[in-house]
Amino acid sequence: MRDSDNVFHLAIPAKDLDEMFEFYVTKLGCKLARRYNDRITLDFFGDQVVCHLSKDWDQNPKMYPRHFGITFKDRKPFDNLLSLAKQREIPFFQEPMLRFKGLVEEHETFFLIDPSNNLLEFKYYFDDRMMY
Repeated sequence: MRDSDNVFHLAIPAKDLDEMFEFYVTKLGCKLARRYNDRITLDFFGDQVVCHLSKDWDQNPKMYPRHFGITFKDRKPFDNLLSLAKQREIPFFQEPMLRFKGLVEEHETFFLIDPSNNLLEFKYYFDDRMMY
């Protein structure tokens, strides 16, 4: 089981670090932890995302099988992030939608796309037992 003192770490490709900084820090509100010539390290909602400068970034992204994001336990932070994304005109890969309507795993979700075509999913389950 996860210890709250530990954080999840994810490394993703970045075609341009300045663009990634603008997207994650300026628009999305993540905290910059470190910056080097070849990477930036971010506090991404309490976990660590490292954007590594790379020529090998996805030119033609698809939602499945590769994306990452946050599943919110509480509705308010989900709604706040959705409002922020719209207000700051962060590009959506998939507009907000309802999935599995009428089933116990019913949830709202939306996908954002960063400047290096990494896809981010944010979701909220109406029944928090479905988070895992």
